[in-house]
Amino acid sequence: METKVISQNFGLPESWTLAVYESTGGYEGMRKAFAMEPGALIEEVKASGLRGRGGAGFSAGLKWSFVPKGTDKPKYLCVNADESEPGTFKDRYILELDPHRLIEGIVICSWAVGIHKAFVYFRGEFHEQQERFEGALKEAYGKGYVGRNADGKGFDLEIVPHKGAGAYICGEETGLIESLEGKVGKPRPKPPFPAVVGVFGCPTVVNNVETLSALPWILRNGAKAYAGLGTEKSAGTKLWSVSGHVERPGVYELEMGTPLPVLLEDLCGGVRGGKKLKAVIPGGSSVPVMTAEEAMGARLDYESLQAAGSLLGSGGMIVMDEDTCMVWALAILEKFYAHESCGQCTPCREGTAWLYELVARIERGEGTPRDMDRLLDIAGNMSGTAICFLSDSAAMPARSFVTKFRREFEDHIGKPNCPVRGSSWTAALTMPH
Repeated sequence: METKVISQNFGLPESWTLAVYESTGGYEGMRKAFAMEPGALIEEVKASGLRGRGGAGFSAGLKWSFVPKGTDKPKYLCVNADESEPGTFKDRYILELDPHRLIEGIVICSWAVGIHKAFVYFRGEFHEQQERFEGALKEAYGKGYVGRNADGKGFDLEIVPHKGAGAYICGEETGLIESLEGKVGKPRPKPPFPAVVGVFGCPTVVNNVETLSALPWILRNGAKAYAGLGTEKSAGTKLWSVSGHVERPGVYELEMGTPLPVLLEDLCGGVRGGKKLKAVIPGGSSVPVMTAEEAMGARLDYESLQAAGSLLGSGGMIVMDEDTCMVWALAILEKFYAHESCGQCTPCREGTAWLYELVARIERGEGTPRDMDRLLDIAGNMSGTAICFLSDSAAMPARSFVTKFRREFEDHIGKPNCPVRGSSWTAALTMPH
């Protein structure tokens, strides 16, 4: 029987309500957490092996332990609900279908670190998701699970929803903090890290929605049970957002280390229309693309996907069939990153635009044989050269697409119509001024 850590309530009627959540063991983990000393609770989360599910994969408990102890400054929690990575929509499901799980996770984290105010930063387009969360939060306040003297334990906690304006860069933790403070959402140089200097210059924990939502199960069942799921280095389960050319797109929860074909073939029903698999982006649009052969031999955990030449990222899997033009697909991705760059760092501001213009030129049939090497050269000079990861997010797809599907890029040279799609350039790929 498959273990469901986060999605166990997704199919239940009115799963977002307090009554349904409590009927399935909701807030029992919070009570177990309150019975523990904060330091012991942090060690329990460390022992579970829970790693951040926003993309970085850093140990959640270790991150909490970096917050200074004995400081006279207030401590804050920022919940990253700014799910803007193309191909990723698993946090959206949690917010819609089980918001109390996130609220319970917020309480557990706040007790462990000594936080009395938590902000939930929503993606600007998450109108219905924020409404659903705020409805659940009202129930939690009414039941006394948050607010003054939470659950009668003498612990005060305020949870404040905050809506962003739809900027991809605010999904980066320091860009999120800048936006939350009322500034333009531009990432900060690190160090100092948010654990020491975060919101309003105070110690801050930034955790992703899925990360915090795993905490109730861990507290109810114990760190050992969670660490027993998945692999030695990639413990627990993961939500996968699957989109693209599959029969059954959606969100699926699997143990770490599950073979990728289990997700693609058994759960998603295989490639749509019985067509052949061409490529898979396993972790959201910013990670390297995998060929069909690489994908079908891969396992779904941090180490295995890295060994296969890609990254787990946010778990946003995009599946492409044999009729997909890889030049066209890369042009769409690079247009996105060029549009979303905050412009703070030259390699990102200029590089993302150059990558897009080069790929677009190739797709129009106006490229030259040297353009592929230019793409690789520009991408190589963008990696690791900016304050945040957006520059790398544009560079990694460019390098992997061109390297693994170079023949397809070469086939576009001098052809006004796409050799794969059979159609000409589309106005949808024109950059806005």
